Amino acid sequence: MATTEPLPGYEFPSGKLAKLKDANKIPLVLVACGSFSPITNLHLRMFEMIRDHVRFQATNFEVVGGMFSPVGDAYKKAGLAPGEDRLNMCKLATSNSSWIAVDDYEVLNTAYVPTANVLDHFDHEINAKLGGVECENGEKKRCQVSLIAGADLIETMSAPGVWAEKDLDRILSRDVFIVERSGTDTSAALKSLERWRERIYVVQQLVSNDISSTKIRLFLKRDMSIRWLVPDAVEAYIQEHGLFRDESADKE
Repeated sequence: MATTEPLPGYEFPSGKLAKLKDANKIPLVLVACGSFSPITNLHLRMFEMIRDHVRFQATNFEVVGGMFSPVGDAYKKAGLAPGEDRLNMCKLATSNSSWIAVDDYEVLNTAYVPTANVLDHFDHEINAKLGGVECENGEKKRCQVSLIAGADLIETMSAPGVWAEKDLDRILSRDVFIVERSGTDTSAALKSLERWRERIYVVQQLVSNDISSTKIRLFLKRDMSIRWLVPDAVEAYIQEHGLFRDESADKE
């Protein structure tokens, strides 16, 4: 596991972590890594869909928290708004959530932090520093940190040479929750990840939704409405700061 260096001004957002209700379950924290440029309603719905899946599919987990981890500016991706703005939009979007928080660890880092290292960071903060997740009986239990994403992530993981084998193992051995997305052939992608198949949970979208940050940026460039596609507070922030008006419709 990679060690994490202290960051000036950094404080882990543990305030929304819930106590474990069922001591027989494994406490689970869901982590979404990505650009979130901007964050959309689908990003938020993804957490809710996966939490429902965990509850109703007889898994051995109990979700005790969710975290957004926006990528830092060192990622150097086209269409990427400044890290401070993306962080602010994520915090506005989750302000009314009782269990989803935003971590600024990646944004505060001047260097790019690989996804596997981000998960190590959460594991370190929760299990090493906090001693795990508190149960309702007062005891603490080791937490599992799992990545969540759209099905397009599995497509990149199954493509040769895109991900380092050691990073794939570090990520997928923690379990990954994937939400199906239209236009993505999940079954084909999973064939090349057979080694980790039992650790990959595929979550069906019962209400189809294909909102993406790419489409939001395209709408804004064309001066089209994004109402109801992003949280109201995020739309207001974009308008106030004039974000994405000159960005090309690059892929997310």
